[in-house]
Amino acid sequence: MTNERTTGIVIDDHIIKSKFLKRDVKVDCYLPTTAVQPSEVSLLLINDGQDLVTMKFENILGSLYETGSITPLFCVGIHCSADRKNEYGTAKILDYKGRGAKAALYSRFIFEELLPFIRRSYEVMSFKEKSFAGFSLGGLSALDIVWNNQAEFSKVGIFSGSLWWRDKDQDDADFDEDKDRIMHRQIKDGTYAPWLKFFFEVGTQDETADRNNNGVIDAIDDTVSIINDLAEKGYDKENDIYFLELKDGRHDVPTWATAFPHFLRWAWQK
Repeated sequence: MTNERTTGIVIDDHIIKSKFLKRDVKVDCYLPTTAVQPSEVSLLLINDGQDLVTMKFENILGSLYETGSITPLFCVGIHCSADRKNEYGTAKILDYKGRGAKAALYSRFIFEELLPFIRRSYEVMSFKEKSFAGFSLGGLSALDIVWNNQAEFSKVGIFSGSLWWRDKDQDDADFDEDKDRIMHRQIKDGTYAPWLKFFFEVGTQDETADRNNNGVIDAIDDTVSIINDLAEKGYDKENDIYFLELKDGRHDVPTWATAFPHFLRWAWQK
């Protein structure tokens, strides 16, 4: 474990030996240096923690703390593995290529290894609230975990989410995007939890694919349609859902670094 103080942030690096994933999982913990009671701190888990290193996440947090923009956060960046496409899928359903085979194990890692490790290492029995975020396929994973464990979380942030994730090839003659996109179907079939809040970011240059030839890229189409599914479930588009469409935003770390302060201010504004 190493400690680094940067712009009012302590960064602790840990290695967790996961029996579920059968690998060492690197996690980076970002903590504010100002002392606060654990009951006043919110926990934010973030998939693809290696991207936080690239975007210098401590500077993003430090700037928001310095301006008094957000309440205290304990952020945990979970580094992905080489088998990312299996760990970051949807836990209950494989995609049409059989990907996501370890997603259920990843979920067990979160609840049975990572959270107990955090509580034990930092002597925090409970946080003010818990939330999850992620980028691309990591965003899909975050949404899948939150949706299927609603009692554990309050918010989820999805940046360029792989919401196209489907269990039927789009080139199949009977492909139906309303039925075959896995996360959309889970939301339609799921239970409304009034405390949940959702943040979605997508860039207008996230991709070029347009499978239904409607002039809108799939990344935006998939995000807008899942927001509509949430609205039909009972979530208010004004109060429960935030949609950030970044002009010229791409499927890359610099775009997500631009979007992340919007998420943090929306979710934990003072």
